[in-house]
Amino acid sequence: MTDRKLVHIVDDEEAVRRSIGYMLRVAGYAFESWPSGAAFLQDSDHVEEGCILLDVRMADMDGLQVQEALTERGVTMPVVIMTGHGDISTAVRAMKAGAIDFIEKPFDKAGLLTALNAAFAHIDAAGGAVPRTLQAEQILDGLTPRERDVLEGLVKGLPNKTIAYDLGISARTVEVHRANLMTKLNVRSLSDALRIAFSAGLGA
Repeated sequence: MTDRKLVHIVDDEEAVRRSIGYMLRVAGYAFESWPSGAAFLQDSDHVEEGCILLDVRMADMDGLQVQEALTERGVTMPVVIMTGHGDISTAVRAMKAGAIDFIEKPFDKAGLLTALNAAFAHIDAAGGAVPRTLQAEQILDGLTPRERDVLEGLVKGLPNKTIAYDLGISARTVEVHRANLMTKLNVRSLSDALRIAFSAGLGA
């Protein structure tokens, strides 16, 4: 991979591609845009290595289908999923399938860059999967049984109310456990918590 950081934007909305491209250009990233998952897949064997910024909802192929096709082709570039608020369960499935992170639309420049930094850090740290797995397992050992139950619900892509119903507790109690586990895991976002959980084999 070259020193420049290249982002492949895969989204079927031209306005979104243009907006993201502007943010990336200002932040010093190189980028290429693709109007559909099929268009990117057609050239995926020949594109320059980088990070793939992939929308979940597209007309021809959705993000999960594109991600699956990339895996089948042996494309190992890190994927960041773009999702609407109602697609969190889909984003969780994408992370379980290997996506590095997900960001909810509409997102700001800071959220975008945080996700991309995680993706490029993954490239730099390739080969350290076993140590990360052991570290993740050790981190989860610090959770209480109930906090772990809540985390397992989040891994399934369930909303707080559903987790509360399944566990026989109130939604407010789930929120408290969720806040506590985020503190113990030393993370600020759901995607960061999920990354640790998946590294430890939760939800496999």
